[in-house]
Amino acid sequence: MNNDERLYKISEIADIAKVNKTKVWRYIRDNNISERSMKGNAKLYSEYTKDVIIKAFSSESVHLATETKADTSRILLEQIDILKGELERKNDQLDKMQSLLDQQQQLNLSTNRQNEKLLDTTTNNTPSQDDRPLQNDDTDVLKPTEGNYEGKETKTPKKGLFGWLRR
Repeated sequence: MNNDERLYKISEIADIAKVNKTKVWRYIRDNNISERSMKGNAKLYSEYTKDVIIKAFSSESVHLATETKADTSRILLEQIDILKGELERKNDQLDKMQSLLDQQQQLNLSTNRQNEKLLDTTTNNTPSQDDRPLQNDDTDVLKPTEGNYEGKETKTPKKGLFGWLRR
C-alpha cells in the first residue's frame, strides 16, 4: 500500500456519489468488494474502488433520467392490455363454470325425480313385513319415556375431576 494514496470511507464515497451510505454499503456487499484497510471500525477503500462505485451510481442515474414519461406510459399500456386479456379469460372461465353448475343442478333435479318415482312405485306395492313401520317404536321423540316423563334429566352427582377413576 502506498502511503500517499488517499483512502475513502463509505460515508465519503456516498457524499461524493450523492447517494445514501446504505446504498453504497449494499453495492459493496453485493459486488464482493473488499476494503483496502481499516481505521478503527471504519473500512477504507482505494481511489480506484471509489471511482468504480461512483461510476456505477452515475450510470444508474443516467439510465433512470433517460426513461421518459412516454416509456412509462407505453409500459403501463402494455400492462393494461395484459390485464384485459386475463380478465377476458377469467370471464370465459366463469361462464363455463356457470354452465357446468346449471348442468349439475339439472342432473340433481332429474335424479331426485327418478328417486321419487321409485319411492312411489315401491310404496304402491303391498308392504312386506320388513317394509311396515313398527307400531311400538319407543324411539319416537314425541312420546315421553317412562324414566323421563316430566321432562327432567337425571344426572349422577359429580365426584371431582378424577371421579371416573373410582368407578
